[in-house]
Amino acid sequence: MSAAPHPGLGAESGQAQVELVAVVPIAICLAAVILQLLAVGYSQSLADGAAEAGAYAVAAGHSPEHAALAALPGWAADRAEIASDGGRIDVSLRAPTLLDVVGERLEVGSSAWARPAG
Repeated sequence: MSAAPHPGLGAESGQAQVELVAVVPIAICLAAVILQLLAVGYSQSLADGAAEAGAYAVAAGHSPEHAALAALPGWAADRAEIASDGGRIDVSLRAPTLLDVVGERLEVGSSAWARPAG
């Protein structure tokens, strides 16, 4: 004796595809946000290193702006603003973004200080 199939079973066969189509855009947006946060964190680390390099240059009697720019990779050097006043070095860096609108607002900065040589 065979059991009769459940009458509502065929109606749920396409549910997995519908759920997949609904989840994919959410997963893509979540991945983009995570990548953006990683880019901002990496940019902060680069700004810290550039400010430190500029401070070492001040202590050695060299140009802090040149040293800070030399400490940055090419793409970051184009996005950096470096200011020095006495022994203080300020580095501002715009993080890379997927959207230009977001990039205008995502700027990280770091400062370092060293006693000028002399």
